Amino acid sequence: MNPWESVSRLLLIGGAILLLLGGVTFLMSRSGMSWRLPGDIFIQKGNFTVFFPVMTCIVVSIVLTILLNVFFRR
Repeated sequence: MNPWESVSRLLLIGGAILLLLGGVTFLMSRSGMSWRLPGDIFIQKGNFTVFFPVMTCIVVSIVLTILLNVFFRR
């Protein structure tokens, strides 16, 4: 197999995934849904805002771990 073939396949798959995630994010923002989960830290005082998505990071980490184990397990 040509090494450029595998690189091009990886770029196409990565681009498709980014396009899909962008579409989902766009549709969620248009429908009024937010990514905030209970447990995310959100502090707003005057002109100062801090948002740290603790629970969102944990959920994304668990989902990615499961997906990567399913697809790349040998």
